[in-house]
Amino acid sequence: MRTTAAKQRFEFTAGEDAHGQRLDIWLQHQLPDHSRAFLQKLIQDGHIEIQNPKSRIQNLKSSHRVHAGETFVVTIPPPEPSEVTPEAIPLDVLYEDDDLIVINKPPGLVVHPCPGHRAHTLVNALLHHCRGRLSGIGGVERPGIVHRLDHFTSGCLVAAKNDVAHRALQAQFKSRAVAKHYLAIVWGVPRLSRGRIEAAIGRSARDRKKMIVVRRGGREAVTEFEVLKPFGEASLVRCELHTGRTHQIRVHLAALGHPVVGDTVYGPGRRHPLNKLAGRQMLHAHVLAFEHPRTHKRLEFTAPLPQDMAALIERLESGKRET
Repeated sequence: MRTTAAKQRFEFTAGEDAHGQRLDIWLQHQLPDHSRAFLQKLIQDGHIEIQNPKSRIQNLKSSHRVHAGETFVVTIPPPEPSEVTPEAIPLDVLYEDDDLIVINKPPGLVVHPCPGHRAHTLVNALLHHCRGRLSGIGGVERPGIVHRLDHFTSGCLVAAKNDVAHRALQAQFKSRAVAKHYLAIVWGVPRLSRGRIEAAIGRSARDRKKMIVVRRGGREAVTEFEVLKPFGEASLVRCELHTGRTHQIRVHLAALGHPVVGDTVYGPGRRHPLNKLAGRQMLHAHVLAFEHPRTHKRLEFTAPLPQDMAALIERLESGKRET
């Protein structure tokens, strides 16, 4: 599957409030959908220029200090044509028909091609399994992908085989008609046995790959949780997502003071003994329920607890763990 896209061109003029800021930082606020590293690469490759005719700057740098009144032209070149090839990667299929497929994604499988993971993804596996019969709405690198799970999160995921099913499923996710229940092993024991976390989530200004709870400018995020088994140093918790923000459960549980075990981004580092034992973030998409786009019948799927999470729970219950 191949695709091409036109280049994008933007023009921004700095105001008084921008005076003295680094160019890459200022531009990241103008183009929040792009990372600072991406913009630095554009500057380095000459795709960002000062339009002012009196400017003598020939080689613009990311560290350039912006002056009020300067106008910058940003040209984002089209991505190079990409081909995603089918790969015979085994899939744990929970359900399949002519419209959709529900799989139990294993931890460590990336959902779609991205920088650093150009192959060996769920999309490659689906193209092989479905013989190319996937919806095209997601584009060349995301055919059939209606929603995503993090790289190291396991569990239920639905993909669409045609555009009609894709749009119907997307509408259900958007209207919050899809039930999404997760199981997580978290640090410590929450004070409340159940609760509701309502805290907006936004991207961190210090680390654009990291999400944080914010008071202003974030997107609404709601997570309900229930403690199923307290173990002392950790707990098994069930979470229900009412919204679908990036890293939502991980961010909300960390803000609660009980990050997911094995999550080295929002919790303790890799060297902690329990994190070493976990090996990855202990988060599993346990239940997924939605209305079938063709029959309108309510469907519910459950992905069994993966072996690594079950083994850790057994160790925590017995009070044993390796250091």
